[in-house]
Amino acid sequence: MAAKILAINSGSSSLKFKLYSMPEEQAIAAGQIDRIGQEKSEFTLKTATDSLKTELQFKDHLTAVRYVISQLLDRNIISDMSEISGVGHRISNGGDYYKQAVVIDDDVEQRIDEMSVLSPLHNPVNLLGIKAFKKILPNTMQVAIFDTAFNATIPAKHSLYALPYEYYEKYGIKKYGFHGPSHQYIAEQVQAIDPSKSHKVISCHLGNGASISAIKDGKTIDNSMGFTPLAGLIMGTRSGDLDPQIIPYMEQQIGLNAAEVKEILNSKSGLLGISGTSSDIRDLEEAMDEGDDRATLALQMFIHRIQSYIGSYIAELDGVDSIVFTAGIGEHDSYVRTEVIKNFSFLGIKIDNQNNDNNELIISTKDSNVQVMVIPTDEEIVIARDVYSQLNN
Repeated sequence: MAAKILAINSGSSSLKFKLYSMPEEQAIAAGQIDRIGQEKSEFTLKTATDSLKTELQFKDHLTAVRYVISQLLDRNIISDMSEISGVGHRISNGGDYYKQAVVIDDDVEQRIDEMSVLSPLHNPVNLLGIKAFKKILPNTMQVAIFDTAFNATIPAKHSLYALPYEYYEKYGIKKYGFHGPSHQYIAEQVQAIDPSKSHKVISCHLGNGASISAIKDGKTIDNSMGFTPLAGLIMGTRSGDLDPQIIPYMEQQIGLNAAEVKEILNSKSGLLGISGTSSDIRDLEEAMDEGDDRATLALQMFIHRIQSYIGSYIAELDGVDSIVFTAGIGEHDSYVRTEVIKNFSFLGIKIDNQNNDNNELIISTKDSNVQVMVIPTDEEIVIARDVYSQLNN
């Protein structure tokens, strides 16, 4: 059946959306609103024939959603709100409750709210988007698509922490892994592009938030993020892995409380914390070229952590067919890709410098033992497909 589906990604002060015509998977419109709740918000909208960029003020997510729907109507992208058959919401953490997409009802909302303790930066604002769309499109199917769902196949030997086992049984303390829609899309794309190189895939989602997945025959066997999206790689403002004893040390020696430590680890650490200047990789590379030692150190640490995870995942997979770079940094930063891969030359992995500089699909040489790829991620189409499946059910 034909359907128009909205894929939604709600942030703390942003709302990203993409409208698809299904099942042909045609993107009709896409856009976002930034700086919701601030004095000046920015709205962008793109279609195949038109684009719009304007500054307005949106006091909350409900106001933002109303404006998005009004623009779709005013520009004849849809003729009536009833044309939207389903809305898919990207949700950070579904815990062990949800291992696939699910139609949202009151119980699902309650579970999403309950899991906010594990994803405090994401689940609460994801829920704001759900409530706003339910209010404006009350008769439209709302579907939750979880970042953790694609990682539900991680085996216990990789997902459990060496804590008393009852903590897992009673409180669900385990590795959940994140960025599921992105890693799922990469796995599917590698399979479509070259099935012979799709059995053992390492997917590197490198952006302000970053994670790496080990994927075997289309299923995740490990992911660098953990119980929360704070674990794993060094990120824009997130610390990634650290010695857990650092947390009580910070509380006792510096006099910080738990909320302050959480704020530091999530919002003041990572590339920003080490460099002292920026969380943006482009700024740091520019500063490195100008001789900034701390920017250089931040980049070196970022690259080292990526190399460490790739190395361990090659061991877990017992080899690797394809290494894929995706997301903002992964798709556009040839320097990071070069630095990450060069330490794997002993495995016969070789980069084609020209293809790498041009962000081509395949950036490895023809005689490379492992295929290295750059694939732009598309989490929204994964969301739209899940919603379409639910509609057909």
